[in-house]
Amino acid sequence: MNNFKTTILMLGLIILFVIVGQFIAGREGMIWAFTMAIVMNGIAYWFSDKIVLMLYGAREIKETENPGLYSIIRELTTKMQLPMPKVYIINKPTPNAFATGRNPANSAVAVTSGIIELLSERELKGVIAHELSHIKNRDTLISVVAATIAGAIFTLARMAQWAMIFGSGRRDNNRNSNPIGLISMLVLIIIAPIAAMIIQLAISRSREYEADKSAGIVTSDPLSLADALKKLADGVKRIPLNNAGPTTAHMFIVNPLKGENILSLFSTHPPISERVKRLENLNNEIKGYNIPKIIR
Repeated sequence: MNNFKTTILMLGLIILFVIVGQFIAGREGMIWAFTMAIVMNGIAYWFSDKIVLMLYGAREIKETENPGLYSIIRELTTKMQLPMPKVYIINKPTPNAFATGRNPANSAVAVTSGIIELLSERELKGVIAHELSHIKNRDTLISVVAATIAGAIFTLARMAQWAMIFGSGRRDNNRNSNPIGLISMLVLIIIAPIAAMIIQLAISRSREYEADKSAGIVTSDPLSLADALKKLADGVKRIPLNNAGPTTAHMFIVNPLKGENILSLFSTHPPISERVKRLENLNNEIKGYNIPKIIR
């Protein structure tokens, strides 16, 4: 269901780009904006693992430094048929974790020292399974594709803004001389980037739900992740990650800035309460609690 939702949202983002592009800049403008977005996000995609790990001061560790963590990751990667990722520790008291890398062969899992101290081994396994699910589902690639299309829409809106100020050819001048065309352009400049951002964030939330579900299935213990999420939400509220930025907040298992966002429509993460509820329902399905017994 989450994969289907992601597909629909991605299709909606593409349709929005085509409509905005044709109205604002025509085919040539669309190609230019899309090319610029591909270049910028392509660089970010290729070097994302190095950039974000360096940004948060992550240190790669060997198995001898934390054999328990390595044991959890090795067990789960074997189950999920993934290559062993590089393992990093972020020496921060805030409890959190993220996965990065452009593909499973070039992946990394990073956990804070705070999450190791806070969670039990069972709960930590649920968190690691969630992060490895992002790697297996290639969510980094999905995020970059969404960011590329959204970035192209932002670029087109900015082009239209400058075109209205300075003028840029007969086509725009004719439209700007028409009051209806001018109002339509203004509305599009304002609404299109917001709509693109909302769709992009919705894609991010759908991938979080899918990673939760995948983690619950691979561990056969969805409640381990549910219990971990409740602890992490409380822990992040008490000790937020001060150097976290909005551009990388979506990578963490819970929002590193303040945990749960009241305005869920503009949040990269689904509400913790909803994630826990879905994991509890998944647990009931796995354990067979929802299957009615037939008395013979």
